[in-house]
Amino acid sequence: MTPLDDRATGCVAGAAVGDALGGATEGWTPEQIVARYGGQVEGIVGPYNEDWRNARPIAPYHKGDGHITDDTLMTHALIRVYEKAGGHLDAYAMAEHVVPELMGAKQWIPELEAEALPLQRIFLAEKWIVARLHYGHVDPREAGVGNIVNCGAAMYVAPVGVVNAADPDAAYAEAIDLTGAHQSSYGREAAGVMAAAVAEAMRPGATVDSVVATTLRLAKDGTRAAIEAVCEAARGLGHWDGSFETLRAAMRPYDTVADTYRDQGLGARRPSRVHSIEELPLALAFLVIAKGDYRDTVLGGVNYGRDADSIASMGGAIAGALGGLAAVPAEWVSQVGTASRTDLVAPGHAIAAVARRVHAEDLRRRRAHEAAFAELDES
Repeated sequence: MTPLDDRATGCVAGAAVGDALGGATEGWTPEQIVARYGGQVEGIVGPYNEDWRNARPIAPYHKGDGHITDDTLMTHALIRVYEKAGGHLDAYAMAEHVVPELMGAKQWIPELEAEALPLQRIFLAEKWIVARLHYGHVDPREAGVGNIVNCGAAMYVAPVGVVNAADPDAAYAEAIDLTGAHQSSYGREAAGVMAAAVAEAMRPGATVDSVVATTLRLAKDGTRAAIEAVCEAARGLGHWDGSFETLRAAMRPYDTVADTYRDQGLGARRPSRVHSIEELPLALAFLVIAKGDYRDTVLGGVNYGRDADSIASMGGAIAGALGGLAAVPAEWVSQVGTASRTDLVAPGHAIAAVARRVHAEDLRRRRAHEAAFAELDES
């Protein structure tokens, strides 16, 4: 296995495992998580609500038991889109390729325990893609405007970082273009920064510090301020256990989602220059605390609660890209793959193959441009 394949599979499998572990604790507080499970979560656990079919009639999802959630469904869909497109993606690719992935064919949805369209599982903020592009015929470059501002684009954008491996500036630019069809404001910004973090983590010699430095170099406005504040707070902490109050205090000034997670005010999730999603800064913070260790990066997000699946998935993607597939506990990969009836490793190989083809074409264009410019500049 080449280093490209190793880091790509680590990234994609690492994201899926983090997603599955965090699904069980999503929406709850650290105190509620400890009370429910008799201590902190250290691996795959059952649903927070044992009677999950009736606990939330509006969203009867079987979270826990190693089931991947919509984060991974969307990530794998984006990988299939890259395979079909065979090159870089932009906002128009969202309309031409992503929409058909969401509404074109049934697949096994672990949380529904049934064959269904991905569209029937994804959250309303992702259903927006289909509503705006398929039914609304909106210009793809503007379709994200008006959607709630959340982590919906950042949660599945890791493949953009793999395709632009070792080139975070290109990853940022591509993710910003692509996700303009889905998100706006700091939700779109977070997607660009997340893709850049993965691209940097894919680079040989990359470290936790270089990943954080890359995000701070590229991030704008409240997203940059939040990452800086939360990662600075994380540097003084030795373990995720006992870190949550400190990290939440650092994040609070930039977050529009209330401390009581399900009780949001009128200002929540609206466009802003000074705010940030919580998930990416927290994922980076747990990466800093864990010094890049995959297991502790993910478990920090899982036990933090709130949007635990997305925090753990983003942290898992970056830690997996840094450490490669061996960094992701093999037993978790096996258990989550079996429980979800999903191959967690093959999509990583698939996106690595796309990255090779894209890089070859980029190199051809760059050399043609260099030759043309050299001819222009001859005296």
